[in-house]
Amino acid sequence: MHGTDAVAALAELMPVTDGVDERVDWSEVEAAWGTRFPSDYVRFMEVYGSGVISDGISILLPALQADGYPYTAGPGLQDETEIAREFWEWCGDEADFDVDPESIVAWGVTSGADIYCWVTADEDPDRWPVLTYVRYTDEMQLHPLGMAEFLRRLLSDAAFRQEKISTGLDDEVSFVNWRNE
Repeated sequence: MHGTDAVAALAELMPVTDGVDERVDWSEVEAAWGTRFPSDYVRFMEVYGSGVISDGISILLPALQADGYPYTAGPGLQDETEIAREFWEWCGDEADFDVDPESIVAWGVTSGADIYCWVTADEDPDRWPVLTYVRYTDEMQLHPLGMAEFLRRLLSDAAFRQEKISTGLDDEVSFVNWRNE
């Protein structure tokens, strides 16, 4: 499940009451990054915005923004992407798949130091799989899911969650936008 349907399915699990539309200028963001972003990420930013899920998973903006927020300055996707690419260089040889480090773009982190990314090799961003660096196993994993479907399964399926997150999550699924943290 990809796109807005995946965000709708996630919304059935995670209340949208503390979400805030980030009002992202996607043409500016896409020009800065040189690519379009997956429709589920775009929709997530419209429904929830950037913030923390269940006190353990932070969803990043194209860059950390302050009140006048330029999309290309400061930490956020850009900084975490560099870190994820370094981790791939460090432990990617042990993976049973190959990824060009330049195709890795981070979209989330956990309080356990995991990094959630896309592999942007496909021209269609809605087909980008999720790449995870899981800190406690020191391994990279590739999941043929979009961001929202990955999150829905991570939050709702204990068997799926195994070895995909290095931190505990609150029992009650919640979201808090960064402005309300």
